[in-house]
Amino acid sequence: MIDLLKAIILGIVEGFTEFLPISSTGHLILVNQFIGFSKNFEMTFDIVIQFGAILAIIVLYRNRLNPFIGDESKRAETIDIWKKTIIGVLPAILIGGTLGGIVEENLFNPFVVATALLIGGIILLIIESKKRNAKITSIAQLSYSTAIFIGLIQSLAMIPGTSRSAATIIGAMLLGCSRIVSAEYSFFLAIPTMLAASVYSLYKHGMHLTGNEYLLIAVGFAVSFIVAYFVVAAFMKFISTRDFKVFGYYRIVLGVIVLLFFLF
Repeated sequence: MIDLLKAIILGIVEGFTEFLPISSTGHLILVNQFIGFSKNFEMTFDIVIQFGAILAIIVLYRNRLNPFIGDESKRAETIDIWKKTIIGVLPAILIGGTLGGIVEENLFNPFVVATALLIGGIILLIIESKKRNAKITSIAQLSYSTAIFIGLIQSLAMIPGTSRSAATIIGAMLLGCSRIVSAEYSFFLAIPTMLAASVYSLYKHGMHLTGNEYLLIAVGFAVSFIVAYFVVAAFMKFISTRDFKVFGYYRIVLGVIVLLFFLF
């Protein structure tokens, strides 16, 4: 019963934080310090439930992501989105496959999370404090070269606390994308990124999981999906009229609290 409650809490944390630029992995690492599972199971659980949140994007954007519906123009637009998504995710897959193990062994700790939260928060505030005119106001206007550059920047999210969402949003904004386009492209990049991570984690550890552990993953997966579904809808409505400063302040405050807590 206690493990089931842990799965629900972690699913809520994941669903709430996955698409906000505040680092879902960082939050999961911090929460795991207090209510986490055993180390071997913890990593697989955290990675797989992230795809539960990603599934919310597939459902919310099903009309834009399904290449088999609509007229020829609509299908061409959808295929274009998928091409740019696949191209954008290649750097993260290549770099992650090369350095992922090293990062997991050496950087998954509260101090790295806190530092990354602070740096990311400061960068968000700096970007939003400068007046800029977005040149790219739709995914259709996003070039393939820009997609690759955003994908390279996404690779920084391997450092826990950086936030995959924050890295891609910041990268896209610096390269001329509007807030809406930056957020949407970040969502789309998450689909193949987290699918690959989830499949790899299950392939690596799945044979060693017990029936109860599979049940806990299923619960966390379902909870993260439900929470993310509503959070994404609210997030897009929020940034249609406001900037990302509030998330920058949140990252800085949380980073300071975490540093102080684990130092003293």
